[in-house]
Amino acid sequence: MHKHSQIKVKCMNDKHLVYIHGFLSSPLSKKAELTRLWLERYRPDISFYCPQLSSYPDLARDELSALFSRLDQAVAIGSSLGGFWASHFIEAGKIKKAVLVNPAVAPHTRFQHYLGQSLKSYYSDDHYVLEQKHLDVLAACESRALADSSRYWLMQQKGDEVLDWTMAQKRYAQCRSLIEDGGCHSFDGYEKHLPQIIDFLFESRP
Repeated sequence: MHKHSQIKVKCMNDKHLVYIHGFLSSPLSKKAELTRLWLERYRPDISFYCPQLSSYPDLARDELSALFSRLDQAVAIGSSLGGFWASHFIEAGKIKKAVLVNPAVAPHTRFQHYLGQSLKSYYSDDHYVLEQKHLDVLAACESRALADSSRYWLMQQKGDEVLDWTMAQKRYAQCRSLIEDGGCHSFDGYEKHLPQIIDFLFESRP
C-alpha cells in the first residue's frame, strides 16, 4: 500500500520550492536531501516540500495538483519522471518555473515494457503494477509545446544510463540548459549547482 509522507521545511514563508522525485523514488533520494540541507543552511526563507509520490501516474498527478493548489507562486526541481511532472504543471499554469534534472520525455513510450511487472520502490517495500490506463495518463499529460521557454532550466549529463539524453535536449532546445559530458542519471555534482538553481527559480521569475 502506498504510504503518503512529505518533507516540509518552514512553511510560513511565501517562497515555495517543491522537489519532485522520480519514478519509484522517494524524498530520501540523494538530490532531495542535498536540496533540503542546502536550503536549511543558506536559504531558510524558502519553504521546501518533497512529497512522497505514488508511482501510479494518476495518483502522483493528483497529489501534486492538490499540493500546488495550496501554494502560491510555487517553483519546482524535477528529477527524471519528476521533470516530466514539473513540465506538465508549468504548462497547466500551476507553477511558475522549474529546473529539470535529466528529465523524462514521453515516458508512456518508455514504460511499455514495465506493463504487468511487479515494480518495487527503491526506498520502501511498496510495489506497483502498471497497466495500460497508467500509460494513458502519462500520454495525456505530455505537453504538446512549451508556452514560455524562459520558465525552464534543463540540466543533463550525457552519461545518463537510464534515459536517452537527446530526447530532452530536443524537447527543451529553446530553454536555458546545462549539458555536461559524462556523469550519470543521478547527475554527478548536483549540489555544486544549487546556488545557481535557486537564483534561477527565485531571482528571475518571469
